[in-house]
Amino acid sequence: MNFEPPLETATLVKRYKRFLADVTLSNGEALTVHCPNTGSMKNCWEPGWKVYLQDSNNPKRKYRYTWIMAENPQGERIGVNTHLANSLVEEALSKGVIKELANYEQLRREVKYGNENSRIDFLLDTKHLPWYVEVKSVTLKDSVESNQSAQGYFPDAVSTRGQKHLRELIQLQKSGQARAALLFCVQHSGINQVSAAAHIDPDYATLLDEAKQAGVKLLAYRAELSDTEIRLTEAVPVIV
Repeated sequence: MNFEPPLETATLVKRYKRFLADVTLSNGEALTVHCPNTGSMKNCWEPGWKVYLQDSNNPKRKYRYTWIMAENPQGERIGVNTHLANSLVEEALSKGVIKELANYEQLRREVKYGNENSRIDFLLDTKHLPWYVEVKSVTLKDSVESNQSAQGYFPDAVSTRGQKHLRELIQLQKSGQARAALLFCVQHSGINQVSAAAHIDPDYATLLDEAKQAGVKLLAYRAELSDTEIRLTEAVPVIV
């Protein structure tokens, strides 16, 4: 996924009302930008951090710029736009980057399934059993254990929606009529492995363990982030 024109840098002043942020451009201009992430964004920003903005080139838009990435003091880049996750995964699937899900014949999005009125992010039709793929964006890097400084976690807040999706995937896998996969889209250059955030949502952690035991495929792919491009490039381990 390319950024045209390249992202512009600014300094973050504050984030507020969940979808707004105040920044200062390199020329000293202060302005308010759109924050496309209504979640907690835990450990993804602090005042004074460098941020990367996308210019809509639409002067009539109320908030002309959109906040796309942040950079922490360690120089690690974090993709704060969770809406990009599915597009990144779809691009990676089409290019064969996600080898575990390669060789599908047709890709469909937002297909209804399950007993809890869910929609799967991707349904991949194959010559054999289809793949039902749920995508989750991972941006939380947390040092819960002192020896796991590059550990990523999901979710960053209690997620009843995420719990529901795991229950659906477990039942689907157990039905024998399809294959279920959970794909963590890691938008943080400093994360080398992913786990359930049991310290934040213990119920989600329990369900993730149940999913693994049931045979749900657990995958994580990390994005490469730059001023001009973001794309999924490599697998990282999922630790349950």
